Amino acid sequence: MTELLLCFGQFCDNEACVIDTDRRMIAPGFVEEALESLRHRGKPTAPVLARVGLPRVIDQYVSAELYGALWLAIAAELDDEFFGMGARPMRSGSFTLLCHCVLHAGTLGQALRRALRFLDVVLDDPRGELLVRDGLAQIELKDAGVPRSAFAYRTYWIIIHGIACWLVGRRIPIRVVDFRCAEPEQGADYRLFFGAPVHFDQPISRLGFDSAMLDLPISRTEQALRQFLRGAPANILVRYRHDAGVAAGVRRRLLRVPPKAWSGFAGLASEMHMKPSTLRHRLHDEGQSYATIKDDIRCGLATDMLTNTKGSIGDIAAELGYSEPSAFFRAFRKWTGKTPDEFRRHSRTTE
Repeated sequence: MTELLLCFGQFCDNEACVIDTDRRMIAPGFVEEALESLRHRGKPTAPVLARVGLPRVIDQYVSAELYGALWLAIAAELDDEFFGMGARPMRSGSFTLLCHCVLHAGTLGQALRRALRFLDVVLDDPRGELLVRDGLAQIELKDAGVPRSAFAYRTYWIIIHGIACWLVGRRIPIRVVDFRCAEPEQGADYRLFFGAPVHFDQPISRLGFDSAMLDLPISRTEQALRQFLRGAPANILVRYRHDAGVAAGVRRRLLRVPPKAWSGFAGLASEMHMKPSTLRHRLHDEGQSYATIKDDIRCGLATDMLTNTKGSIGDIAAELGYSEPSAFFRAFRKWTGKTPDEFRRHSRTTE
């Protein structure tokens, strides 16, 4: 099993290095999903692609700026900033009004509740609700009918998460992303994009993060909002991604070795040629901590091993660096809302 951990770490490390080289790139599959919203309405894609300087066939990564321009062009063509995926269109200008609606909220929790109410009124369906359970703030999306596409849910999450991160001036680490729909062909791109455990075919679509984030204060001005809107949506696609900044460097270092061989915080700071206080401060500025990064990695490894290996819960706990299986049980339940045994049974019944 140690070999599996090392292989997993090398894979993730290579992927992270690719993105770190040019993290402002968007996978071609995401471009195709956006274009599908035009095809669904019977509209040609070639004129819109030409308008933003993209070729007719997208088979390579594109810059976030080009993808942002395409996003705006499609929204203008459809007069719908949710690309025709809601019960009602999100007319042009709605995103700007949404930002004004939340700008003067006192805390992130208040801002998110306003944002969800706004989107409920505009879209009618899906409808979002903010719930707090077991230390997680969870935004749940409920559909009146059949599941929407993964692209629809992803677009909703990009809007909500991007605005939330900008409001508090830091990345809000995502703990879990569930999709009610089946996994699309580019499921791997979704997992890489969110940098968190991503599950498909779930009872409900949800995005979860630490509930402590809800108390963060909002301190943005009208002038700052004007600057933010000038760069949207390209800025929210890359600025608060999980693979940016010092936290990404910490993540890559941890992925190179099994969790039971991880350094203490002081040792990690030394490896990164920083004082511990400096590293702690820089992680805090990115909305991260050493503990949360370790939890993110352990959660990903744990779900992979529970799904793809026959190792006992005790063996998995030991490989993940837990001295007692009970500590692993508590952590896993906090991450996913399920015990390791429940998760393994569910993953096998859905195969």
